[in-house]
Amino acid sequence: QVELVESGGGLVQAGGSLRLACSYTVTSSWFVLNIAGWHRQAPGQQRELVARYTKDGRTGDVDSSKGRFTISTDNAKNTVYLQMNSLKPEDTGVYYCNTNIWTAATGSRDYWGQGTQVTVSS
Repeated sequence: QVELVESGGGLVQAGGSLRLACSYTVTSSWFVLNIAGWHRQAPGQQRELVARYTKDGRTGDVDSSKGRFTISTDNAKNTVYLQMNSLKPEDTGVYYCNTNIWTAATGSRDYWGQGTQVTVSS
């Protein structure tokens, strides 16, 4: 059983910064975080990937967030972060954390958090 809880969203002015956190709880004592990602869903639009982390330490982001957003993990705290700088109004949306976690009981599965709202005012 895996549970994800996001936090850190809010209202910020354009040019400001926010740091989102995704805390994941795994009932199994032995698990592997394969992939972690942050996705954004703007009003009336499809959910899109904004940043991704893989277990070999590689990170990636999409053009819209390149140079502004940074994904990182703290394995000791079972938390994935998204540092967002130089925010723009078009960054507004609900941000969802997604993880792919392996346990002996379930194999590799995808899990999603409930989302956290980010609103950037102009």
